Amino acid sequence: MLPGWGRNGRFVRAGAMGVSRILGTRTAWTTVGDGEFFCPGCGGDRNYQRLTGRRRFTCLGVPVMPRGETGPVVECAACGDHYSADVLDHPTTTRFSAMLRDAVHTVALAVLAAGGTCARTSLETAAVAVRSAGFDDCTEEQLAALVEALAADTGRIFGEPCGPGLSIELHEALDPLAPHLAPAGREAILLQGARIALADGPYTPAEREALTTVGAALTICTDDVTRLLTAARTPS
Repeated sequence: MLPGWGRNGRFVRAGAMGVSRILGTRTAWTTVGDGEFFCPGCGGDRNYQRLTGRRRFTCLGVPVMPRGETGPVVECAACGDHYSADVLDHPTTTRFSAMLRDAVHTVALAVLAAGGTCARTSLETAAVAVRSAGFDDCTEEQLAALVEALAADTGRIFGEPCGPGLSIELHEALDPLAPHLAPAGREAILLQGARIALADGPYTPAEREALTTVGAALTICTDDVTRLLTAARTPS
């Protein structure tokens, strides 16, 4: 066998080339699950298969000896590339959009409830933010009705500092979303809440506390929360 150039661009001697063709490893994959994920290679939502594998030494292409298990890996059904299983921690585009929409809606309700008056200007500002996030049919009247329901519901605080129930809802909506948002995205959600609070006048203590809870759930440090709330209050 003649020598030649290997795949890595290095010159390979004839003996080495011969051994690599005689001996090798092969992985037999087994599907253990499937679903939809965000494929980093394709840059969008794709179907996947979750695979585990068993490696074997081969001689002349024939498996002769077990070499252990490998995986699990995630295989994209479109591009065929393999990724580590933690790629499934990233939400699909569809799921991310739903999380963002729910987060903006929850923040809007929290700020309106903390404000205690539901002034028309605040409702209009909140409705614009919620519609922009994906609730296309949201109206001021719907938000007002939901805020009233929050006030009447046991354990909810209306026009007072952020109570335990409202704080829990904010964390439930924002905690899963925060790791997948860039700093600018997290700040944008807080600023939307600030604009709703400021639509009918300066922050009330309850509104400021609600917005501080929003900032904490979005993992924005206290100093940055203060800076952003002050910036939102300053006319541009």
